[in-house]
Amino acid sequence: MSSQSATRMDYGAADLNLNVTSDLCKFLASFTAESLPENAVHEGRRGVLDWIGCALAGSQHPTISKLLTVLGAVGSAPQATVLGRGMKLGLLEAPIANGQMGHVLDFDDTHMGGVVLHASSPVLSALFALAEKRPIAGRDLIAAYCAGFEAGVRTGQGAPKHHPGGWHLTGTLGSIAAGAAAGRLLELNAQQLTHALGIAATQAAGMQQNRGTMCKSFHAGKAASNGVLAALLAQNGFDSSSEILEGKRGFCRIYSSEAAPEQILDGLGERWEITRNGHKPYACGVVLHPTIDAMIALAGKVPKSEEVVSIELRVNPLAVTITGVSDPKTGLKSKFSLSHTAAVSFLDGTAGIAQYTDKRALDPEVAALRDKVSAHMDESLRRDQAWAAVVTRSGERYEHLVEHASGTVDNPMSDDAIERKFLANAVPVIGEARARALCEAVWRLDRIDDVRDLLAQCA
Repeated sequence: MSSQSATRMDYGAADLNLNVTSDLCKFLASFTAESLPENAVHEGRRGVLDWIGCALAGSQHPTISKLLTVLGAVGSAPQATVLGRGMKLGLLEAPIANGQMGHVLDFDDTHMGGVVLHASSPVLSALFALAEKRPIAGRDLIAAYCAGFEAGVRTGQGAPKHHPGGWHLTGTLGSIAAGAAAGRLLELNAQQLTHALGIAATQAAGMQQNRGTMCKSFHAGKAASNGVLAALLAQNGFDSSSEILEGKRGFCRIYSSEAAPEQILDGLGERWEITRNGHKPYACGVVLHPTIDAMIALAGKVPKSEEVVSIELRVNPLAVTITGVSDPKTGLKSKFSLSHTAAVSFLDGTAGIAQYTDKRALDPEVAALRDKVSAHMDESLRRDQAWAAVVTRSGERYEHLVEHASGTVDNPMSDDAIERKFLANAVPVIGEARARALCEAVWRLDRIDDVRDLLAQCA
């Protein structure tokens, strides 16, 4: 008897009765759209606008054409819009396409509140597909968007060593976020939403080894599709563990060498994670942004780039571990190169889409300056901090410290900056008139009765 009991406990079949997953889902299923604080609603509008722009710009990337060729050949009946492409795909395939195009340029938002998660690409891709099935009010879309942030970010906080284990959080936590958001939009009850979370979590995948390849942004698309499938299955009575997050073999314990499931419920309903989201002014990994700010500042001080003898960087260790590609040969790889980013942002005075193309990665001038960059890890620096110095041939030394990178919670992009970024991304794809009309619609998203009218403008 005791032997059999021990075996069940070791396997994890015995309930821990912590009620973390179930309590989280009870809250996500029951809060009302009207109860959301205004700052959460406003961050929802900002996030939707920023992400649509990123997805429209990403829709033109060669990676997406390769993806769509396959999805179009194997997909189900067209039901959901593919942004910027004037076409529809199946309910599971469209989220893959939209999720990948939203993340392919690494220009989409990033939450850094204990995790490094691009929540919008998986969450909004899932929600946009489901929103075409029936009338959905904008306020309800925002509520589901917020629910996705709560589930994804809080799960990451409950698995503090998940990222160091080599997982790409946008694929793993993104699946959970998309499942929660999709379930909320489908008005699942607490039990059904618990099952949706479990179905989404058991599909969670994505490896950091694929940074700098087409697979990295594919993780976001797959996470979105995972979430849609999870919610639809749960709606139809498909079940899962009720302890998928905290269980003995649950997400927090097997996807992380340390588990802190109690953190998942900390401040639930008081602190809305979407209000701690960050938006990118630069089209690359977010840990590079403080270095970019520093190099742009130094570019205004140093007379000529050819006079540079060396560039010295001090950064948070995560910047080195995530972006340690020293000699990138492609634009996608260059988005994860600290040396490329320092060099190109110094030369160009910015770090937009054009700075992370194959052509710029192979440019001899950029490559020559990359070789002069040395980076040192400094544990005293936060993730949004960086220090840089440029030494010239004449012996002059110029230094700059960035306290808070542009686009982070402590140095956020303004609404005007978000709008300018959106227009710069959207106008080349859908034209100025449509882009401005879409922009106006998103700013009043919480007052729209049927978001299908808005989605039609994204096609």
